[in-house]
Amino acid sequence: MSSAANPRQFMIRLIFIGVASIILLRLFFLQNFESKYKVMANDIAIYKKVVYPPRGIIYDRNGKVMLANTVIYDLMVTPHNIKGLDTADFCKAMGLDLPGFLKIMKLISIRNIDVRQSTFMEQLSPEQTANFQENAFKFTGFELVERNIREYKNQTAGIVLGYIAEVSPEMLKVPRYQSYRQGDYTGRSGLELQYEEVLRGQRGVHFLERDKFNRPRDPYKGGALDSQEVSGKSLELYLDADLQSYAEKLMANKVGSVVAIDPQTGGILTMVSSPCYDPNLLRGRERAKNYSALYRQATRPLFNRATQAMYPPGSTIKPMTGLVALNVGAITPSFGLACFGGYHYCSRAIACEHKDAGHAANFRVALAHSCNSYFCHIFRLTVDYKGFANVKQGLQAWHEYYYRFGYGHPTGIDLPFEKGGNLPDSTYYNKLYRGSWNSCTVVFVGMGQGEILLTPLQMANGMCIVANKGYYYTPHFVKSIGKNFNDPVLEKYHKKQQVLNIPDSTFSIVQQAMQDVVESGTALGAKIDGITVCAKTGTAENKAIVNGEVIKMANHSMFVAFAPREHPRIAIAVAVENSGFGATWAAPIASLLMEKYLKDSVTYKRKAVEDKMVNAHIINKYVYTIDSAIRQHDQRAYEARMQRRRTADSTKRANDSLMVTSWMKKHFK
Repeated sequence: MSSAANPRQFMIRLIFIGVASIILLRLFFLQNFESKYKVMANDIAIYKKVVYPPRGIIYDRNGKVMLANTVIYDLMVTPHNIKGLDTADFCKAMGLDLPGFLKIMKLISIRNIDVRQSTFMEQLSPEQTANFQENAFKFTGFELVERNIREYKNQTAGIVLGYIAEVSPEMLKVPRYQSYRQGDYTGRSGLELQYEEVLRGQRGVHFLERDKFNRPRDPYKGGALDSQEVSGKSLELYLDADLQSYAEKLMANKVGSVVAIDPQTGGILTMVSSPCYDPNLLRGRERAKNYSALYRQATRPLFNRATQAMYPPGSTIKPMTGLVALNVGAITPSFGLACFGGYHYCSRAIACEHKDAGHAANFRVALAHSCNSYFCHIFRLTVDYKGFANVKQGLQAWHEYYYRFGYGHPTGIDLPFEKGGNLPDSTYYNKLYRGSWNSCTVVFVGMGQGEILLTPLQMANGMCIVANKGYYYTPHFVKSIGKNFNDPVLEKYHKKQQVLNIPDSTFSIVQQAMQDVVESGTALGAKIDGITVCAKTGTAENKAIVNGEVIKMANHSMFVAFAPREHPRIAIAVAVENSGFGATWAAPIASLLMEKYLKDSVTYKRKAVEDKMVNAHIINKYVYTIDSAIRQHDQRAYEARMQRRRTADSTKRANDSLMVTSWMKKHFK
């Protein structure tokens, strides 16, 4: 009996030992090889808090804060981690309704990021933040993330400073954003985008122990495992906040732009693209809605006209036309031309605003009076100059000068999305005219019309070259990064860019002629007491393409200048679209800005001019002109359709009549 029992006892013991061994072995693997359960256990006991550092502060040239930070909380969600959520309770705590909750969750689900943390609500109110913190233990899968959002102090320079927004799933696939994750914010435009790596800083991770209510409390292991966040570096700009505000005030209710540069450094003192907008609209939970509203406006406030709009420069290019003609040897300063109201040397009349004799007696007089005939002619003399084999070689030489002036390509400014304009060369015209062209074909370029297109930034930079007698610094906004003026990022902006080998004496001739423009020519209204201003007005013909049709519109008012002549401190370009003569609008605005910058204030006697600029509503004319052009096009298109219909009906009746006549002839003899 006992012998029979022994094998059973042995088997039972063996079974118990086997089960215990399996359990112990499983526990061993769980502790040492199954990291998933370790992470799950840690998630229950330890809260991993990602800390986003404040972005770098942006200061103007005088130390005024233009862009800073303020602390807010975003509510984040990881859909995969939501368990046992009482939706009604959650909606009540967060001030939501059920349809709103479902809409947000659906959008997150569509992005296929159920296992990633995503933004559920941005910029919670203090009440929402308090309600969530009190009930956090009931809302598994949701958590608060502290953020520093941008705060624009002066409500100006939005197009320059830019804005930040959450990175999109598409952006995360781009190499530049490999270190980002869903929920991170990044610069999307302006300096925020250009200097993203500098301003961003480095996020940190803090580990906190949870209490029995699942609320984060004390640092885990005394913070030994934490990685500290690093704040972004600050930027100090050349931009003058007061001058920027004044420029935006002068450009209010107008469409156009202003660019002012310090010729000695290339530092941008002000940049306005009008109409402007309050940059605070592009932050917080209303950002997307406000962005859409701004994007839909006909006047395109999100479009940076200073660096992206391309205009025919009009007469503002004439100093450069003269500079090249003088340096090539095509003319001397005493060269004159008889003009009686038009240029008639190219089998078609080119109108000039002046008819009185002697207004183009020499270079200085011709520039002061902005004689179209004179500058069309000296452009032709340049490209047809005997030192060149033919006109094509001459135009290439002209193109080389202008290219070195910074035209026809981006200047390299520290803002994204800059356009390069259009600078035609021989290849361009060979293609346009199938190789058959001469100086008369392209004569309009000499007076700043035709195929040449420049940005206001390029025009202002061109004035730096004339002011400095042959050199410039790449235009840029940032003076120092984190108080470091020699940061490697800024090195390229410190290099002097020399423009060909043009003698100082040639530049002096052009400078004197530009001084005459203000003292006795077309820009008398740009005078500033006690300061020698060199300038050139421009009235650029303006054509719009509406549904494929070219329509003549009101001219652009253009103006370029620098001052003082002896020791230039500011070079400026102003463009006011669809407003008329350069002397009427662009010149007074530029003059007021130069006086404000050089003297810290505008004299009382110019108060009437200032009021006129501030109170003008040219934007209404701009919108009306566009609407009128569209209506005219639609009316012409309607009339053309009706005419085609009438013609078709008439043709059909004629064909029907022929068919009847033919049938009758066939059957009735």
